[in-house]
Amino acid sequence: MKNFVVGITGASGSIYGLQLIEELLKSGHRISVLLSNAGRQVLAYETGLKLAETPRECLDQLRRHFSAGEELQHFAINDFFAPVASGSSAPDGVIICPCSMGTAGRIAAGLSDNLLERVADVALKEQKTLLLVPRETPFNQIHLENLLRLSRAGAQILPAMPAFYQHPQTIDDLVNFVVGKALDSLGVGHQLFQRWGEDC
Repeated sequence: MKNFVVGITGASGSIYGLQLIEELLKSGHRISVLLSNAGRQVLAYETGLKLAETPRECLDQLRRHFSAGEELQHFAINDFFAPVASGSSAPDGVIICPCSMGTAGRIAAGLSDNLLERVADVALKEQKTLLLVPRETPFNQIHLENLLRLSRAGAQILPAMPAFYQHPQTIDDLVNFVVGKALDSLGVGHQLFQRWGEDC
């Protein structure tokens, strides 16, 4: 069992984050969920999942949504006393899915204005997995430079780009491909998509 932090920011594609949490829980891992303020708003708009702003109520809602217990935690975005904020209690991996360009830029600049940015900074300094799933198009030069800077610092950049060689039939198929690639990067097994060269 590993400890992962999954952050959801204000980029479109919050469904990726929800599915990733679901799959990590199914695989028996412990998850801490962090939501930026914009991430909470976009999540409600895109998926209809309206989460309370108070940490306890939000945690209860998330546990009901995922049918989870103590293996699922949630911390307020400004809670710098959360265990995951310290390198002495660093999670095994941090995944920001989706990752807004604003969040990527602040992490690239070494800023830690909220808990999610601090946790990402901890992952880099402790040489833990930091996986960013940007969902933006097109990228401008600033976006690309920030992503390159993060890659050079040790982060993995996995843009939300579904493939089509497995002949997706539904939106879930497209989502599962991206989530499956994220799980591959984390070393977590899954059956979310048919791999190239596999028989149907």
